[in-house]
Formats: sequence, C-alpha cells, structure tokens
Amino acid sequence: MLRTHTCGQLTKKDAGKRVKIAGWAHSRRDHGGVIFIDLRDRYGLTQITFNPEIGQEAFSEADKIRNEWVVQAEGKVVLRPKDMINKKLATGEIEVDCDKIKIFSKSKTPPFEISEDKSKEANEELRMKYRYVDLRRKRMLKNLELRNLTTKLIRDYFYKNGFIDIETPCLIKDTPEGSREYLVPSRIDKGKFYVLPQSPQQLKQLLMVGGIDKYFQIPRCFRDEDLRGDRQPEFTQFEIEMSFAEQEDIIKIMEECFIEVTAKIVQDKKMEQMPFPRITWQEAMIKYGSDKPDIRYNLEIKQITEMVKNCGFAVFANIVKNSGVVHALKIENGAKFSRKEIDDLTNIAINSGAKGLAYIIIKDDNSLQSPIVKFLGEELAKKIVGKVNAKSGDIIFFGADNFQTVCDALGAVRVECAKKLNIIPENKMAYLWVVDFPLFERSKETNELGSAHHPFTMPLAEDIDLLDSAPEKARAQCFDLVLNGVEVGGGSMRIHEMNLQNKIFKILGLTEQEAKERFGHLLKAFEYGVPPHGGIAMGLDRFVMLLAGEPNIREVMAFPKDGKARDLMLNTPAAIDKKHLKELGLKIDVE
Repeated sequence: MLRTHTCGQLTKKDAGKRVKIAGWAHSRRDHGGVIFIDLRDRYGLTQITFNPEIGQEAFSEADKIRNEWVVQAEGKVVLRPKDMINKKLATGEIEVDCDKIKIFSKSKTPPFEISEDKSKEANEELRMKYRYVDLRRKRMLKNLELRNLTTKLIRDYFYKNGFIDIETPCLIKDTPEGSREYLVPSRIDKGKFYVLPQSPQQLKQLLMVGGIDKYFQIPRCFRDEDLRGDRQPEFTQFEIEMSFAEQEDIIKIMEECFIEVTAKIVQDKKMEQMPFPRITWQEAMIKYGSDKPDIRYNLEIKQITEMVKNCGFAVFANIVKNSGVVHALKIENGAKFSRKEIDDLTNIAINSGAKGLAYIIIKDDNSLQSPIVKFLGEELAKKIVGKVNAKSGDIIFFGADNFQTVCDALGAVRVECAKKLNIIPENKMAYLWVVDFPLFERSKETNELGSAHHPFTMPLAEDIDLLDSAPEKARAQCFDLVLNGVEVGGGSMRIHEMNLQNKIFKILGLTEQEAKERFGHLLKAFEYGVPPHGGIAMGLDRFVMLLAGEPNIREVMAFPKDGKARDLMLNTPAAIDKKHLKELGLKIDVE
C-alpha cells in the first residue's frame, strides 16, 4: 500500500496513528534544522516534518526535495502547538513527524507557480502548453470536480425519470445542415469520407422511430467553426429525445432537471423565478436586442417607430419609410458617460452592423443635449423621453435600421452599458425560456431561405398555412434555455409527417434527389411509422462554466484547444506522414 490516507484527510482524531501519505511537494522550508514540507494531492495539503533526531536518513533525503517532486512519507500524526494551527486547512491541526521518505520522481522547475495567487501571472498560452501542470492547481481541480458532480446529478435525474442512456456513433454521414463538419477519410473506401457529428440529431430521431421512447445521452460533438469563449471544436452536450410528447413535456422535464442540479451545486447564488419565465423570440429581440437576454438587470429597449415615422429627422423618417424600425434604449445614470465612452459604444453598435449610434442626454436641469434634437424638434424629443421613462442624469441611445440590425446593435450596447455601470448582480442565476423562433432565416450573402434551427423542426400549428404564402413569417415549435445571458441549449418538436417534411425541403430549395442524397436514411425510416417526438440538447461545458463562475469554457475542460483550435500541449494539428496519406488515397495541396 503506497498510502493509508490522502493529503486532505487527517485530522486531530488521527493523532497518534502511523500513516503513509503521498503526493507532490508543494513547498519546502528549513527552520532551525527541522525541514517542513507541505505535501499536496488532489484532496488537500498536509504538513510533514523531518527532524534528524527522529530519522537522520529521512532528514537527509528530505533535504534534497524541491517543489513538485513526487514523494511518499511515513510517520506519526501529531497535534500542532495551538499557536501553530492553520485554520485555513482541513488538516491544519496536525502534522506528520516522518521517519521514512521515498522519492518517486523528480521535477524540473515548473513553468509557473502552482500556488493559486502566483499562478495568475501565467498567461493562458503557457498554461495550456503545460496543461498537466495547470491541472494541479486548486482552481482547475475544483472545476473538474464540479463538472464530475454536475454530470453525475444529470445522469441520476434522467435515469430516475425513465430515460435510456444510448451511445451513438462518432463516424457518420455528411449531411450539411449548419456548421462546417470535420472530415474523416476512409482507408478502405478511398476517396470517401465520414464526418464527426455536430450532434446526434438524426440518430436520436431514428431512435424514436425505433420505439426507444425516452432517449438520453452525454455525447461528444464536433464543429469546425470560428472559436470564442463559449465555443470549442469538440464539446459535450447532454440531450434527450421523447416520443408521444409535446413541447410542454420537454420544457417541464428539462426545467426540473436544471432546478434540481442548480440547487444542489450553486448554494451561494439565488435562483430567480420558478417556474422559469418565458418570452417569445420576437419579444426578446425587441425588449433586449438578443435571443439570449440576460434578465438579471432591466435596461429594456422600447419601440418608437410609429412616433418618428413622419418626423423632421430624415435619417429616422427614411428608415421607417423603407420598412425599417427605430428603437430606443434608456440607460439610467448614463449621462455621466464621457465622450470617449460614447464613442466606444458607437463602435460596438457599428461592429454589430449599425451605421452609427444617435443619443440624447437628459441634463440635470432636464434640458436635452444632442445633435439630433434640433431635427426631431423639442416637443417630439420630450415625448420620446417620456416614452422611455427617462429622467435627468439618463442617456437615450437610438437604433435605426432593419429589425435585425437594430436589435443586434442595441442589444450589444445594452450589455456593455450594464458592465460599465456595474449593475449585473453576480449572486443570481436567472433562467429564461425563449420560444416561438422563426422557422426560417435569410442568408446575408445569398438572401436564400435556410432553416433557422434545422430542417426537421415542426412549425407552429397556426403558421402551417404560411408555408404556402409567406414562409419567412412562419414560426417554429422551437425553444432555447438561457442562463445569465448565455444560451445553454435549445430544442424543438420534430416533423413526423412525410408531406410536411417534403414541403420544408422544397422551401429550402432542395430537389427530391438532393433530399434523398442528404437525408435518405431518415426519409426511408419515416416510411415505417413515426411517433410525434421532440427533444433538446444542452451544452454541458457552458452550463458548468456558469455554475463555476468562470469566464470561458476552457477553464472547465481538462484539455481544451486554444482560440485557433490548436492543442498546444500535444502540438496538433500536425503534418501527417506521406506514407499514411498514400494509404488513405490523399494528397496535400496547400495554396
């Protein structure tokens, strides 16, 4: 036995016991001929001491030890003097007087300090290159333990609710329906490829055709897309699919899961409304400028299109005339923003597609300061101030363009203003369901209609007639769960009627032959009896990130990629041997 106890286990109740512990030398101190070493493992720290009077050979070995050497120590547990108790440690009332020590392995000087405070000085690139060292830090261990607990609680919840955990394959067919996929060449069928799944979407629908009824899985998924803080090329979902269910059934069971898991893990933060509030996509976009709004703070956007459609400000009037919209966002106490801060907010709006960011400042004497007031007229300007309930000390920002651009721009400005004013409460967990998404969306590049979610999403019953007359106005039985302004997952009811599915394909511009080539396996299965079904997929990494209060998902993943999808530790992607390429029937042509 290499150890009888962990480094976080021993207490004063163990005084007098002879023990073996093992771990990494966290720090070493030599005080007047007695060597003190803080020994660390995943469970905590234990102070071990070496006195030449107790064991000269062990003392001599301990004198060689440096930080991060891996050792085993054996000795007697003793109580620390009262004035030497470390109340910050679970083991702070004891130490181990050692007469034996064994060095398992030595360590070079680490690339950065393991100590939590000093390790903050290390940049992320260095941390990811030496991830195996980074994982020894308390922060990383805590995050991985939290992820493990979250996963366990999720599994337990679905098991007790009658779901079957079924694995689906990671080598599947290329059926383009969203993000770019990773290709895997076939050695046996040269010139042909598998892809890694963006999600098991079609496979879980096929399980419903197979009569599984209640499916659950925590799968790995892959997307070859540009990265950001809450995206990785490979990520983890937890997802369900249910037969003979309606939207309400899926929302209910998933909501109960999140309430149960959140309550057990995050006990220092208050969960907002339960059951979770719901708003439509249209309402979310108008009020918050986002389909994943953070509702921990107010800052609601107001529509003023009708008020300005015939105003003297040509910019507003012409936009309304051309079927655009004008929205206003009041920022309480925003009049104190400097000229530079307003310019920075303007740049945020421009980066979101807007042409600029008009504003009105309400000064302390209630007079209005803005370049646009003289065009709007004092009377209309004051009506707008009343419409948005602004008062002295506030600022009003305006967005004027097409609906999507206005929403995107003011939504981004809203979030930035909340950060600037420090009004985002950190002690809240605010969940929100966003429902009734558009069924289709137009490509900015080609103006063609595409699926807003995926081509198997069921339209709202009352909008099915719109598929023939105005498909772009049709809404979907689609629902996203948002937590603190982050989309943690989304789902939908699926189409189970062949005629309706074919109509959707036709609207998307797919010929019968193209539909068969892409989705023939699914369409064939649908010829053998399909139950009404739907499901939802949630981002496990994002959920754990929010539970842990981390700024990005890399902090809750053991071995993430960097912002350019590179693994700095394994130094990949990397070139492949020519012999291997030939075996796969591939040639590299790098332009």
